[in-house]
Amino acid sequence: METTPPKILVFSTNNISDPGIDLAGSSHMDYPTSVQVIAVPCSSGINPHWVLHAINRGFDGVFIAADGSDCSYISDCTERTGKVVEQAQELMRKNGYDPARLRMAAICSVCSQAFVTHMVNFSKELTTLKTTTAPKTEVEQ
Repeated sequence: METTPPKILVFSTNNISDPGIDLAGSSHMDYPTSVQVIAVPCSSGINPHWVLHAINRGFDGVFIAADGSDCSYISDCTERTGKVVEQAQELMRKNGYDPARLRMAAICSVCSQAFVTHMVNFSKELTTLKTTTAPKTEVEQ
Protein backbone atom coordinates (compact mmCIF):
# COMPACT_ATOMS: atom_id res chain seq x y z
CA MET A 1 0.00 0.00 0.00
CA GLU A 2 1.43 3.36 -1.06
CA THR A 3 1.31 6.20 1.47
CA THR A 4 0.79 9.82 0.58
CA PRO A 5 3.78 12.00 1.46
CA PRO A 6 3.10 14.50 4.26
CA LYS A 7 1.92 17.93 3.12
CA ILE A 8 4.43 20.60 4.14
CA LEU A 9 3.81 24.34 3.97
CA VAL A 10 6.99 26.38 3.65
CA PHE A 11 7.14 30.06 4.53
CA SER A 12 9.97 31.38 2.39
CA THR A 13 11.42 34.89 2.35
CA ASN A 14 11.44 36.89 -0.87
CA ASN A 15 15.08 38.01 -0.88
CA ILE A 16 16.93 35.28 1.00
CA SER A 17 15.40 31.78 1.01
CA ASP A 18 13.14 31.99 -2.06
CA PRO A 19 16.04 32.11 -4.56
CA GLY A 20 17.58 29.01 -2.94
CA ILE A 21 14.27 27.16 -3.08
CA ASP A 22 13.74 28.25 -6.70
CA LEU A 23 17.24 26.98 -7.51
CA ALA A 24 16.33 23.56 -6.08
CA GLY A 25 13.30 23.41 -8.36
CA SER A 26 15.01 24.71 -11.48
CA SER A 27 17.89 22.28 -10.89
CA HIS A 28 15.38 19.40 -10.75
CA MET A 29 16.49 18.35 -7.28
CA ASP A 30 14.30 15.69 -5.70
CA TYR A 31 12.17 16.63 -2.72
CA PRO A 32 8.57 15.71 -1.91
CA THR A 33 6.02 17.01 -4.40
CA SER A 34 3.66 17.70 -1.48
CA VAL A 35 5.75 20.73 -0.44
CA GLN A 36 4.00 24.06 -1.03
CA VAL A 37 5.79 27.41 -0.69
CA ILE A 38 4.42 30.81 0.29
CA ALA A 39 6.73 33.82 0.01
CA VAL A 40 6.80 36.45 2.76
CA PRO A 41 8.99 39.57 3.05
CA CYS A 42 10.67 38.59 6.36
CA SER A 43 10.45 35.44 8.47
CA SER A 44 9.97 37.49 11.65
CA GLY A 45 6.69 38.83 10.25
CA ILE A 46 4.99 35.43 10.17
CA ASN A 47 1.93 35.35 12.40
CA PRO A 48 1.98 32.29 14.70
CA HIS A 49 -1.74 31.82 13.98
CA TRP A 50 -0.86 31.19 10.31
CA VAL A 51 1.01 28.05 11.40
CA LEU A 52 -1.99 26.79 13.38
CA HIS A 53 -4.28 27.67 10.47
CA ALA A 54 -2.14 25.59 8.09
CA ILE A 55 -2.20 22.58 10.43
CA ASN A 56 -5.97 22.96 10.96
CA ARG A 57 -6.43 23.02 7.18
CA GLY A 58 -4.63 19.74 6.58
CA PHE A 59 -0.92 20.44 6.35
CA ASP A 60 1.07 17.83 8.23
CA GLY A 61 3.92 20.22 8.93
CA VAL A 62 5.10 23.81 8.54
CA PHE A 63 8.67 24.82 7.75
CA ILE A 64 9.93 28.38 8.18
CA ALA A 65 12.83 29.07 5.83
CA ALA A 66 14.23 31.91 7.90
CA ASP A 67 16.36 34.86 6.84
CA GLY A 68 18.81 34.39 9.68
CA SER A 69 21.54 37.01 9.90
CA ASP A 70 21.11 37.93 6.21
CA CYS A 71 17.81 39.77 6.76
CA SER A 72 17.76 43.09 4.97
CA TYR A 73 14.93 44.51 7.09
CA ILE A 74 15.90 44.13 10.76
CA SER A 75 19.08 43.22 12.61
CA ASP A 76 17.38 40.96 15.18
CA CYS A 77 15.44 38.86 12.68
CA THR A 78 16.76 35.56 14.05
CA GLU A 79 15.60 36.32 17.59
CA ARG A 80 12.21 37.58 16.42
CA THR A 81 11.66 34.55 14.20
CA GLY A 82 12.60 32.31 17.12
CA LYS A 83 9.85 33.98 19.17
CA VAL A 84 7.37 33.39 16.34
CA VAL A 85 8.27 29.68 16.42
CA GLU A 86 7.88 29.53 20.22
CA GLN A 87 4.47 31.23 20.07
CA ALA A 88 3.32 28.98 17.22
CA GLN A 89 4.44 25.85 19.07
CA GLU A 90 2.55 26.97 22.17
CA LEU A 91 -0.60 27.48 20.06
CA MET A 92 -0.09 24.02 18.61
CA ARG A 93 0.23 22.45 22.09
CA LYS A 94 -2.92 24.24 23.29
CA ASN A 95 -4.78 22.82 20.31
CA GLY A 96 -3.54 19.25 20.71
CA TYR A 97 -0.87 19.20 18.00
CA ASP A 98 2.68 17.97 18.36
CA PRO A 99 4.98 21.03 18.17
CA ALA A 100 7.48 18.89 16.25
CA ARG A 101 5.23 19.55 13.24
CA LEU A 102 6.88 22.98 12.99
CA ARG A 103 10.49 23.46 11.94
CA MET A 104 12.69 26.44 11.22
CA ALA A 105 16.10 26.74 9.58
CA ALA A 106 18.00 29.51 7.84
CA ILE A 107 18.01 28.92 4.09
CA CYS A 108 20.22 31.23 2.04
CA SER A 109 19.85 32.24 -1.60
CA VAL A 110 22.20 29.48 -2.79
CA CYS A 111 21.21 26.81 -0.23
CA SER A 112 19.25 24.62 -2.62
CA GLN A 113 20.78 21.36 -1.41
CA ALA A 114 20.23 22.32 2.24
CA PHE A 115 16.56 23.02 1.47
CA VAL A 116 16.14 19.65 -0.24
CA THR A 117 17.78 17.88 2.69
CA HIS A 118 15.51 19.67 5.17
CA MET A 119 12.39 18.75 3.16
CA VAL A 120 13.35 15.09 2.79
CA ASN A 121 14.22 14.72 6.48
CA PHE A 122 11.18 16.67 7.70
CA SER A 123 8.90 14.58 5.49
CA LYS A 124 10.36 11.37 6.95
CA GLU A 125 9.93 12.68 10.50
CA LEU A 126 6.35 13.77 9.85
CA THR A 127 5.56 10.32 8.51
CA THR A 128 6.61 8.77 11.83
CA LEU A 129 4.71 11.26 14.02
CA LYS A 130 1.41 10.16 15.40
CA THR A 131 -1.43 11.94 13.69
CA THR A 132 -3.20 14.01 16.30
CA THR A 133 -6.67 15.21 15.58
CA ALA A 134 -7.63 18.37 17.40
CA PRO A 135 -10.77 20.43 17.43
CA LYS A 136 -10.58 23.85 15.86
CA THR A 137 -10.83 25.74 19.13
CA GLU A 138 -8.46 28.61 18.45
CA VAL A 139 -9.98 31.67 16.81
CA GLU A 140 -8.18 32.19 13.53
CA GLN A 141 -6.65 35.61 13.03
